[in-house]
Amino acid sequence: MAGPSHDVGVVSQRIGYNLRRAAAIFSADFTHAVEGTGMRQILIGILSVVAANPGVNQGTAGRLLGIKPANMVAFITELINAGLIVRDIDPIDRRALTLTVTPSGAGLLDECTQRLDSHEDELLTGFTDVEKATFLDFLNRVTRCSGAVRPNAPSVGGGGIG
Repeated sequence: MAGPSHDVGVVSQRIGYNLRRAAAIFSADFTHAVEGTGMRQILIGILSVVAANPGVNQGTAGRLLGIKPANMVAFITELINAGLIVRDIDPIDRRALTLTVTPSGAGLLDECTQRLDSHEDELLTGFTDVEKATFLDFLNRVTRCSGAVRPNAPSVGGGGIG
């Protein structure tokens, strides 16, 4: 038996509040979607950036995802130890290191992407393709604008993508 309906008050009209609630739902479902792969949101995000930018350096990958440099080291080491990426000396600047996805990493990224596609399709049942594209555009606009509005906005410590 359901209890009485209660109003959450003024926060129901706040984008941030509703975005956080939606993010919590997506995050929990994300974990379920990739269960058994050994992957987490942050690792899939890094793997995605490295796959899209072969030879990228660790600092650039971290900046693209908003990950603090100190945290990036541990994440990269985890992906290297799992055999999902390799770190090489940059042939142009021998002081720099580059990152490349291994075939195993590409396969796992593909598997996770397929699982996540299904996860998002389920969560966004009832949204048209146009609505999904508009929603994604709005989220990307917030992300792009946040650095311009808040130049000292905090980086991601251990959060991620998803």
